[in-house]
Amino acid sequence: MQLTVDRGSDRLAILLHPAQAPDAPLAVVFPAMGVPAGYYTRFAHSLNEAGIGVAVADLRGTGASAPRPSRDSRYGYPELADDVDAVLDALAEQRAGRRTVLLGHSLGGQTAVLHLAREAARGRGHRADGIILIAVGLPYWRTYPRLQRLAVLGMTQVVNGVSAALRVWPGWGFGGRQARGVIRDWAYTARHGRFPAHLAAEDGLAAIDLPVLAISVDDDQYTPPQTTDHLVAALPTATVTRDHLTTAEAGVPLDHFKWVKAGSTLAPRISHWLTRLGHDR
Repeated sequence: MQLTVDRGSDRLAILLHPAQAPDAPLAVVFPAMGVPAGYYTRFAHSLNEAGIGVAVADLRGTGASAPRPSRDSRYGYPELADDVDAVLDALAEQRAGRRTVLLGHSLGGQTAVLHLAREAARGRGHRADGIILIAVGLPYWRTYPRLQRLAVLGMTQVVNGVSAALRVWPGWGFGGRQARGVIRDWAYTARHGRFPAHLAAEDGLAAIDLPVLAISVDDDQYTPPQTTDHLVAALPTATVTRDHLTTAEAGVPLDHFKWVKAGSTLAPRISHWLTRLGHDR
């Protein structure tokens, strides 16, 4: 089943994978940059088998969301963060009477964290019971292994420069086609290790008091564990459970994207965390 969300000039798509139990917790998934919702279907089914309902929201311009990013696209991280609120509104019926957690991968995780931070900074209560981050971090170049640092800095800033010059990122070998504002804000996090000041997120990050499950994975070429640690360090009042998935545990090769094939290993960990979360809250 698919829902659509009108966001003015854009339309978001949400792919639903219901659990059998009507009161099962619901994980609202926000994908990585350029990754369509359908990519997470196998992972969603593993969560379903663990008794968790799933809704996967395509980010703007990706998958079934429309239109594709163009030179006229003016959105960046603020709009992506506000889209989280719109997705939660659209899922009001599915969320009723159930625990809801945000589950982000890469850019989707940054977006979910940023949404919570901006809501906290506005003095609003959280609309989720927790947040799960898988292969999510701030790609601050100084946190990478020493031999990678300059390469990360160079790559992120070249992508930003091309995006600014062309007024859109064409998706040449990285991230899919993206609005230049998204690339601009992403490149800033790589350069400075924090969200841009215009997002007014810093105070809000410190006010996020939700349970957080942060999982890094082996052989992650874009988000090694250090970048995850850097992000969760900015959440001093959150209750962070830090985990790492190894290739040996998963039984399959891992990297920034392949971890979705390890759903049979990840789903029980997530279910166990959700059970504890239900007891603690």
